[in-house]
Amino acid sequence: MRLLLAIFLPWIQFFTIGRPVAGIICLFLQITLVGWLPAAIWSVYALGQYKTEKKIEKALASQKS
Repeated sequence: MRLLLAIFLPWIQFFTIGRPVAGIICLFLQITLVGWLPAAIWSVYALGQYKTEKKIEKALASQKS
């Protein structure tokens, strides 16, 4: 679901992963027709980074236990 959101409404996706400042910047970028594609690419990349960070946190938490 977040991937579709990242492609079609990239600025909202930043708010769902806890990066509101990036979401506002992305909104301004998406407002321009030329900026929509870079905004979508940036959003998909940020979503991938977010998922990677969550996997690392989970692995470290299970390692400590």
